[in-house]
Formats: sequence, C-alpha cells, structure tokens
Amino acid sequence: MLRTLARVTDRLKGHLALVLVQFCFGLFPVFGALAMRPQTGFSPFTVATFRIVTGAVALALLARVHAGRWSWPRREDRGRLLVCALTGIVLNQGLYLSGLARSNATNAGLMMCLIPVFTFALAVLARQERFRPVRALGVLIALGGTLPLVFARGEAQLLGEYGVGNLLMALNTLCYAVFLVLSKPLTARYSPLMVIAWCYVGSLWAAPVFAWGESVAPAETGDFAMWASLAFVLVFPTVVGYYLNVYALARVRASTTAMYIYFQPLISGLGGAWILGERPGPGTLVSAVALFAGLALVMRREPRIEPAAPEPEHARA
Repeated sequence: MLRTLARVTDRLKGHLALVLVQFCFGLFPVFGALAMRPQTGFSPFTVATFRIVTGAVALALLARVHAGRWSWPRREDRGRLLVCALTGIVLNQGLYLSGLARSNATNAGLMMCLIPVFTFALAVLARQERFRPVRALGVLIALGGTLPLVFARGEAQLLGEYGVGNLLMALNTLCYAVFLVLSKPLTARYSPLMVIAWCYVGSLWAAPVFAWGESVAPAETGDFAMWASLAFVLVFPTVVGYYLNVYALARVRASTTAMYIYFQPLISGLGGAWILGERPGPGTLVSAVALFAGLALVMRREPRIEPAAPEPEHARA
C-alpha cells in the first residue's frame, strides 16, 4: 500500500514538474519580448550570449550534482555532440531570439508547435521512426498553418508584418528538431541532463561571436522591467525548465510529456495578451487551428493490435 502511494505521489510530482515546464517555456517569448524592447532593450545576440554562458555554468553544476561527478563523452560521440551544440544551442538561440525580436509572443508560441512536426519528419528520414500516412498528413497541415504567419495578403509585399521574424523562428524549430534527432542516440547512453550540459559547454565558443559589437546593457539601463525580464529568461527557460523536464521524464512516460506541449502556445498567447497587449488577428487564429490539428495528427499514437487468442481445442475439431 505504501509502495503504491509512493509511486502515485512520484507521478504527481512528475506532472506538476511538467506544468511548471510549460510555464517556463510558454512565458519565455513574453519576457523575452520585454527584455528586447525595440530601441531601448537588449539586443537578441546579447540575450543569446547571456543564455549560453548562464546555461553552461548552471547546467554543468546541476549535471555534476545530479550524477555525483562530472564526466566527458566518449571520443566517438564528441563529433555528434558538437553538431548538437551547434544546432540545439547556437543556431537555435540565435534564430529564435532574432525572430522573436521581429515578431510577437503569440506567434512565437505557435511556431513552437513545429518542433514535434519537424522532428517526426526528420526521424523518418533518419529511420528512427516508421512512415505513417496520417502523421505525414499532419506535417503538411501544420506547415500549411504557418503560411498566414509568414506571407502577407495582397501583392504589395511578399512577407507580412511579422513574416521575417516568424520565418526565422520556423528555421529555429527546424534546427532544434535536428538537434533532437541527432541527440537521441546520446540520451540512450548518457543522462539527458548531462547531454544538455555538454551541449551548452560546447557552445561557449559562440558567446564572444554573439557579443561582438553588441552592448551588454540596454539603452535604458535604469529600466527595472527589462532587467527583471532578462533574469526570468536566464533562470527559467534556460536552466529550470530543462532540469524540471529531466525530472519529469524520470517519473512519467515520454508520450505523456509530449502531450503537455499543447499548453505552451496557449500560455504564450494569454501572456502576450495580458502583459504585452497583443491581439491576434483572423490569420493568426486560422494558423493556430491548423497547427494544433497538424500537431495532433503527428503526435497521434498508433492503435495497439492485440494478438489473436488461440482457438480452443474443441473448435479445431
């Protein structure tokens, strides 16, 4: 009885951690937009620099405490790890923050729906997943759902008001999907927390590249809201979100974890409306419906086929 109660309590802790994870990542675009306020806030590359350095230090310490020691990957895994660092941290953050600075929190939340969509498509190409027509249809629907977010109506201009920013964030999700597919063999051999810590450490070379020619402070240095927003970005989506996700994965099934991704666009949209005063237009709502529908098909679990029961002896006569 006590053992069963302990298991139930452990699963509840896992679900609570997943809820907190969605708030960490769902509010990222809201506070990221506040930190990178046009003309007065931090530049996207400055925020990326702070994130890489903070993530490398904090996650390396957490990984060491969690494992009891720090370890380095095997020599044969180091090349893959460097590519994971490039796609999952350097390009991921550079593209996402540059896109967010040119778009808004609502669009950023919706674009995150493309991560599992691209991940499935790439996993099929890498032969990590089997091709399923229904899930492939979901990929097409989700990609079609991004069109109103990128292209403008009419012939005056090709891209919409936030088209460039949304396109950058779409590329960001593609890079992160590449990272997920490439890192899957690594997470089978090492702790997921250790893998993400290695990736951050392996991305430190990009910090001075991002910081080159950028100011480390915003134009309005006395603006408390911008510094507080930067602190939120550095603490919660950079460190706490990753750690809680690893904590939850040890307590609930991966399929359950994936289902929680639906909350992120909702949190981003509500946060953008409440804190930033964003008002999504009809095109955004159409995109939201298509992205959610495509995501649902991509994440659809195949029905299990139970083996047929053997015929009784008298039926064979």
